Amino acid sequence: MSEIHKTAIVSKKAEIGENVKIGPYSIINDFVIIGNGVEIQNSVYVDSGVKIGNNCKISVGAVLGTQPQDTKYKGATTKVEIGENTIIREYATINRGTEHGGGITRIGKGCYIMAYSHIAHDCILGNEVVMANVATLAGHVVIEDYAVVGGLTPVHQFVRIGKYAFIGGASRVPMDVLPFVRAAGIPLKIIGLNLIGLKRRGFTSERLQILEKIFRLLLRSGYNTSKAVEKIKENITLNEDVENVLNFIKNSKRGITRRL
Repeated sequence: MSEIHKTAIVSKKAEIGENVKIGPYSIINDFVIIGNGVEIQNSVYVDSGVKIGNNCKISVGAVLGTQPQDTKYKGATTKVEIGENTIIREYATINRGTEHGGGITRIGKGCYIMAYSHIAHDCILGNEVVMANVATLAGHVVIEDYAVVGGLTPVHQFVRIGKYAFIGGASRVPMDVLPFVRAAGIPLKIIGLNLIGLKRRGFTSERLQILEKIFRLLLRSGYNTSKAVEKIKENITLNEDVENVLNFIKNSKRGITRRL
């Protein structure tokens, strides 16, 4: 049985799952889909075209699915999808996609989006991504699984942040950030592997040693990126982690952050 506060406004065209809680003064617009066990606190605004997965928690004042802040947007029907078990804290904002950018802004499962964070149009977040307070994504940003973006950090449009990467607080991210690394500062610098985060995720010492070899060639050898990639292919046996790094570099459009 769902609990909807008497002051909440919920469209009859919205789909509400079982055991949903919607707090005072929240507004749920047409064509919103809310999964089972979702908790929406007070004064939350959920615009049309938002789909919220099971067991998500949306805190006070969050604004989900409003029009993209893009001058090319002309009112097309676009969406936001939020994966199950994701937590969105106070006053975070998420814009829906644009017709020229894929039409959807997607948040993965188990993400933690902290207070006052902003996720712009057409961003794609993987699973268990963390955005700390006031982290800000411009349009078309991709953040892969298990990455962390520190507080007060803006990320430039079209930037990609790789799996397990960690971006320190009060940084600025104008270029792609490789998987598995720790980066911080203005200008952004690679500090090394995200060792604490990787160990917490169960990476073995053998796995970490291979990653150390990769990043020694990429960032400390003096080789340019193309030559470093050649050396990695020649000297390191391919596995899932190696292929992840190489594919990330191959698909980079903005170039990768290399400063040490």
